[in-house]
Amino acid sequence: MKADPSAQLKLLDLAAIDARIAQLRHQLASLPEIREIAAIESTQRALNDRVRDARILVDDLTREQKKADQDVEQVKTRRERDRSRVEQGLITNPKDLQRMNHELESLDRRISTLEDEELEVMEKLEEAQAERVRAEREEGEVVEKLAGLAESRDTKSREATAALDQQVDERASALGGLPEDLLALYERIREKQGVGAAELRARQCGGCNMKLNAADLGVIAKAPADDVVRCEECSRILVRTAESGL
Repeated sequence: MKADPSAQLKLLDLAAIDARIAQLRHQLASLPEIREIAAIESTQRALNDRVRDARILVDDLTREQKKADQDVEQVKTRRERDRSRVEQGLITNPKDLQRMNHELESLDRRISTLEDEELEVMEKLEEAQAERVRAEREEGEVVEKLAGLAESRDTKSREATAALDQQVDERASALGGLPEDLLALYERIREKQGVGAAELRARQCGGCNMKLNAADLGVIAKAPADDVVRCEECSRILVRTAESGL
């Protein structure tokens, strides 16, 4: 393929733009905040489950405590009623009085048992409430951290997107005046290599950094200036300049 040397030189400008575009696209896709957010969101899901479970447990234990309170009060009410009957002398039959005293002793034991159960529930409830507070606090910290990371991600994304848009505009301008066949070759190579052309500088390909041997350099040196030469290693268009070392 033949192409004016000035057109080949323009490929270096286009290649530099394409390199910056590839870098910016990679930057957009690999912002560190994206990975951090994904990792923290996994933690957040576990925390959400933990908070949900803690709230359910607190609700269950709260109901259990209320029932335990009611049970204690019911037995105490019965005990007070029976004790009042005895103290008021409403029970005169000795056998009935003896039976009532036995019942009062039984009620005392029942109250003691219920109060122990009530205390146990209260302790469990306090532990569950403390766990809920801890889980909710950690959940809040994660939400706050995610918000900060999202803000940082969005700021960097906007900046990189603006820079990318500028490079895309510059690329459109750089395409002007390039021969269609030369541009088509460049684009085919770019699809495979990311950048389609590189400078031959100091006897080295600027694309793959391969040092050309003397035989290849000899062939290139003898080629007419409008010949489009390629790198044997990476297939990119090699653009010759005064710095090529030929």
